[in-house]
Amino acid sequence: MSNILSLNCVECGRSHRVGEVEYVCQTCEGNLDVQYDYEKARSELNKNTLACDHNFTIWRYRPLLPIEPESQVPPLTVGWTPIYNCSRIAERYQVRQLLIKDDGRNPTASYKDRPSALAVARAMEADAKTITTASSGNAGSALAGICASVGMESVIFVPVSAPPAKIAQLQIYGAIVVLVEGSYDEAYDLCLEASKRFGWYQRSTGYNPFTREGKKTAALEISEQLGWDPPDTVIVSMGDGNIISGLWKGFKDLVQLGFIDMRPQMIGVQSTAASAVVDAVAGDGKAREAPANTRADSINVGKPRDATMAIRAIQESGGRGVKVSDDEIVRAITELARYTGVFVEPAAAAAYAGFIKLSEDSLIDRDQRVLLMLTGNGLKDIDGARGAIREPMRVSPKIDLLELEARVASTRDSRN
Repeated sequence: MSNILSLNCVECGRSHRVGEVEYVCQTCEGNLDVQYDYEKARSELNKNTLACDHNFTIWRYRPLLPIEPESQVPPLTVGWTPIYNCSRIAERYQVRQLLIKDDGRNPTASYKDRPSALAVARAMEADAKTITTASSGNAGSALAGICASVGMESVIFVPVSAPPAKIAQLQIYGAIVVLVEGSYDEAYDLCLEASKRFGWYQRSTGYNPFTREGKKTAALEISEQLGWDPPDTVIVSMGDGNIISGLWKGFKDLVQLGFIDMRPQMIGVQSTAASAVVDAVAGDGKAREAPANTRADSINVGKPRDATMAIRAIQESGGRGVKVSDDEIVRAITELARYTGVFVEPAAAAAYAGFIKLSEDSLIDRDQRVLLMLTGNGLKDIDGARGAIREPMRVSPKIDLLELEARVASTRDSRN
């Protein structure tokens, strides 16, 4: 049996037995949080077993995941994405160390492969034939790709405003794509209604309690990759809030197991055009639905579905919320790429934009070790990056004309 003890409602606190409920609280329909038998998990997972384990995927942490030990899992290599030490950025902004974890290196190029792999494993346990999710793009493409790897049908609801590259990725994987003429939040509600009517397995963030468990695996990796010495601060962008709540859950799990002694401060970043969680942290701690209109499509959420746990993650860790403008996000894409060689989509760049703002406002201690969680590859949204760059030089195939154009370009650059 898995090491799950119960599923507890994050709103009313009701505890549900395993198998008693599938998705949300029976009393108030609040989100559920998986509770584990840490003593049993500790007997199955320790630093020595991990050191000898050459399965460098999220499944190396199975005793801390809500699947049965003998269950099959999708074959794609999800997780164990690289961490880079960015000394040039650390020097530029005067912090002791700046690390980035690049989850754009996952199979479908985003962090969302983690929860999607776990959701598909759960769906396989339930003998589900079809699985569905609402998505602004990345969760959908992740689910579609993972489903393709096991031959499961996927139905993805996305707003028509989703980047064309993400929609194309969904179609390439063979998903049934439903373009919703409305916002992500409207696509989400329609997806829930459809799954209830047609009996599809539901993966959507903030509804399926196991998405948080998949997302926490990045925190487990960060700690292990850094020799069980996690950073002082972790900065991540927020939409529904499920990633920051998952990261915090992962660090708390490791403290329970005795693998680490301290938990990082969690900092969540949102666009000023979609900032419901940050506004709640700065206010009375309750998230309220608000307009959302940021060009960072992956965090363009007006009704965050995991806001309660995201707010708790920030507050319990002594962290904070940060708002950045869309212009700051676009500029961050370019600066991050030119200092690290890592190209990210706007939502991921929001984390770096938040780091810049905190540094310039002297809100990050110079002695801190900071990690940026980068959630998606830049090729997911080329148009999002093009706003930060000039058109390239264009010349006839003659060396004399090239020399002249090069001089003009050099003069123009020196004036800018």
